[in-house]
Amino acid sequence: MAVVRLEGVVKTYDDGTTAVNGLDLDIADGEFMVLVGPSGCGKTTALRMVAGLETITAGHVSIADRVVNHVPSRDRDIAMVFQSYALYPHLSVYDNIAFGLKLKKVPKEQIDERVRNAARILDLESFLQRKPRALSGGQRQRVAMGRAIVRQPSAFLMDEPLSNLDAKLRVQMRAEIAKLQQTLATTTLYVTHDQVEAMTMGDRVAVMRKGELQQVAPPQVLYDRPDNLFVAGFIGSPAMNLLDATLERDGDGLIAVVGDHRLALDPELLRSRGALASFAGKPVILGIRPESIEDAAVAGDSPGRRLHGEVLLRESLGSEVIVHLAIDAKHAVTDEVRELAHDAGGEAPGGDDQRAVVVGRFNARSAVAPGETAQTVVDTRSLHFFDPQTGLGIYDADAADNKELNRS
Repeated sequence: MAVVRLEGVVKTYDDGTTAVNGLDLDIADGEFMVLVGPSGCGKTTALRMVAGLETITAGHVSIADRVVNHVPSRDRDIAMVFQSYALYPHLSVYDNIAFGLKLKKVPKEQIDERVRNAARILDLESFLQRKPRALSGGQRQRVAMGRAIVRQPSAFLMDEPLSNLDAKLRVQMRAEIAKLQQTLATTTLYVTHDQVEAMTMGDRVAVMRKGELQQVAPPQVLYDRPDNLFVAGFIGSPAMNLLDATLERDGDGLIAVVGDHRLALDPELLRSRGALASFAGKPVILGIRPESIEDAAVAGDSPGRRLHGEVLLRESLGSEVIVHLAIDAKHAVTDEVRELAHDAGGEAPGGDDQRAVVVGRFNARSAVAPGETAQTVVDTRSLHFFDPQTGLGIYDADAADNKELNRS
């Protein structure tokens, strides 16, 4: 087992492109750490520097308290699992799993013991004599995992290992990998673009953007208390709704004015986000999770917490309904929002649009239909607010301190 530490790590290529910029990250002994972010954010480059497959421009990488910047990959006591499986097609499952041990000239009896133990853990015992072409995608990924397990490394490094699997198998395999890591208690650095994978698998999740670490925290903390707009918009599916708003005083309380809507902020929210008071009379960016928007016909009357608009799309999922609603308001438009939209394969909303499309996660009993005007109720206990100048979350400290507060 080992602690993996990255201190001020930088990767700059010959053409001047900086892929990773000043990355500081500690992965505890036995921890499952997930690196997540959009394509091109530097997460795979960071992993490859830990693995010794990329040179480090500046900073230090250490594994088990040993700086490994100039240590060859084969001598770092790590095992990698790739998205391509990287199996030898002419070798049996047994020989694929045993390959690395044979190169190290481990005694045959010990090789056999390790291979059969890994096969038992991964439910591959009946496939040991098969060739990779006779296996399903999930079975091939298990073989790749087995090859890593038998090495008994200090750390596992996994680079999007599930990206080649279909959706159903991906869900199954992510549960199996998480359970396996808990059983082995091996320090693991796992890279993925899929934030659902990140949230369901990691003990902690590190969100990257443009080569820089945005926030590292347990999954629920990322969801409930994102450091900034980028983390808020990237974590969560469907994504958080981000709208331009203004805060107004209402006696001892505050109201968020969003287009022609007025949302009275819950006293519980104001107590937990004391810094909101200093934004009274100022513009803010309001974040609303889809699950915080409900059909008023289901939720019941709730004055001061209503949004209304035209239903554009209804997606019934059986247990719930995803509703796209056009309301009189403006989308927040920032560099972060544009980047998130681009990563999702869409276009950023226009700043001059007078109608914003918000997404709600309604109870399955909701009867709203496209073309209708729907009344919705917003849970104002769980709203999020961001400083439009800095993009930082507004919580219970000065805006400048929020980033460090949330990292701790």
